[in-house]
Amino acid sequence: MRSIWRTLDRGTVAAVAAACLAVGLFGVSYGASTIAAGFPAWMPVVMAVTVLAGGSELLFFGIVAAGGSPLAAVVAGLLLNVRHLPYGLSAPEVFGQGWRRALGIHVLNDESVAFAAAPGDHERKRAAYWACGIGVALCWPLGAALGAALGSLVPDTSALGLDAVFPVILLALILPALRDRATLPPVLAGAGLAVVVAPFVPAGLPVLIALLGLVFALRPQEKVATAGQSC
Repeated sequence: MRSIWRTLDRGTVAAVAAACLAVGLFGVSYGASTIAAGFPAWMPVVMAVTVLAGGSELLFFGIVAAGGSPLAAVVAGLLLNVRHLPYGLSAPEVFGQGWRRALGIHVLNDESVAFAAAPGDHERKRAAYWACGIGVALCWPLGAALGAALGSLVPDTSALGLDAVFPVILLALILPALRDRATLPPVLAGAGLAVVVAPFVPAGLPVLIALLGLVFALRPQEKVATAGQSC
């Protein structure tokens, strides 16, 4: 663990700490909201440790609380987590081997992948991935436990604005990548699709539909291949 922190500069460490703090605060809102919906206090904590995927967990509890079947909630959560497949393919070298690979895959999330995808050498990417992944794996369940404990006192955590912290931190992480002209078109296309379909599809599906924006990322490669064939 010491080698991870020695590899990272102060700016990256501060960014990892901010992301983990945001996840913890969001976990408080998550734990409190599940208790307010009538679920037992242990459930969000167990889900936070074993599933470790905030969006899927919120979608699961939201569907069940609205009267949907647990099976439908599980399927919806799995569909939402399909986004982890391209995540894993984009950064397989940071996982390691053996038990470390299994643990590395478990702590894979939006934040850790964002740090691994940031500019830098392999050692920096690997250290940032593990620092953020382990940090989130600790802060998310702790936040959920604290939220579950406080749920009876502050049932409406949205009034505190805790739900806004998480997306703001995530946006700050991806902004540097938007400077790349090859990255901007697929991001804008995916975001536009998600906004358009959000009122018409179940919660969680806009994220999957946004992956269609990756089609725009294929165009530069196709042009290069065509140019090579013409030569």
